[in-house]
Amino acid sequence: MMFCPHCKSLMVSSGGQLKCRKCGHIREVEGDERMMKKSRRVEKEITIVDDTQETRTLPTTRVRCPDCGHDTAEWWLRQLRSADESEVRFFRCVKCKYTWREYD
Repeated sequence: MMFCPHCKSLMVSSGGQLKCRKCGHIREVEGDERMMKKSRRVEKEITIVDDTQETRTLPTTRVRCPDCGHDTAEWWLRQLRSADESEVRFFRCVKCKYTWREYD
């Protein structure tokens, strides 16, 4: 970054020169001062998780199943209504696979 020696404004690159936007002062860029633009974008692999995957892993919690009475269930959150309302927590018993939701 370079600043204008006259008005102390930030100078911008323009065709091999640095130009002050405020006062118009122009300064030539010397060979060792050349600006380089670096790309920082990194492609990432996206993993899509859906209900049909047999290898899915959900967190578990201690909660009593209303169907069989077992005390461990998987849980997940879903946004069912508008964004200004809270999410709904679903549970699935690890023993009998009964699914229910928690109401606030």
